Amino acid sequence: MATRRQRIWITRAQPGADVTAERVRALGHDAIVAPLLQVSVLSDVAVDLQGVAALAFTSANGVRAFADASGERSLKVFAVGAATAQAARQAGFKSVLSADGDVEALAEGIAARRGELRGAVLHPGAAEPAGDLAGSLEKHGVEARRLILYETAPVELGAAQAETLARSDAVLLHSPRAAQVLAQLLKTHPAPELRALGLSKAVVKPLARTKLAARAFPPFPLEAALLNLIDRRP
Repeated sequence: MATRRQRIWITRAQPGADVTAERVRALGHDAIVAPLLQVSVLSDVAVDLQGVAALAFTSANGVRAFADASGERSLKVFAVGAATAQAARQAGFKSVLSADGDVEALAEGIAARRGELRGAVLHPGAAEPAGDLAGSLEKHGVEARRLILYETAPVELGAAQAETLARSDAVLLHSPRAAQVLAQLLKTHPAPELRALGLSKAVVKPLARTKLAARAFPPFPLEAALLNLIDRRP
């Protein structure tokens, strides 16, 4: 049975937004690309890999920023989920392990292999990361360092555009930061009929007090699983 054509708001930053939009359209829905975050890569960042045994990535943006800043590809990589792991493999890393969870799950996965590490774990990422991976690793007894490679900033939407987007059938969210921006936006542009579909439980958490038609996340933090939620009505 054919499903109803829906208007799906894509909030993730570029270039990932266009990739997600193509997948949404392939499902027979209308994709509206309107990122809530803009990524700005910092220039002239010194990448010091002395004493580093592995890299930990919590986003595909982190992978891309590191790949642009360094030619190192031989270190073991730990990724927060399948999409980030895929980005690491596409960037040329050979040894990539995925936690398929949130930041804490990633920290626990790395800690379980700390006996294999002969040095620190470097976390290249944003100035304001979604979670404190380095802190979690330290609690697990793993030496960790942060490397700030990019910044994310909220995208300013005009009132008319925000009102139009709020009338979408569903909004796709790939990060807690994007959900935080959406929560603020919906304070002035309420959307009680909007369904918020997030990549994980951690992603939709910032919307806990926001009035919405539904909040949902897939059992695994995979975009394919996220997209399956579009046609699954509550």
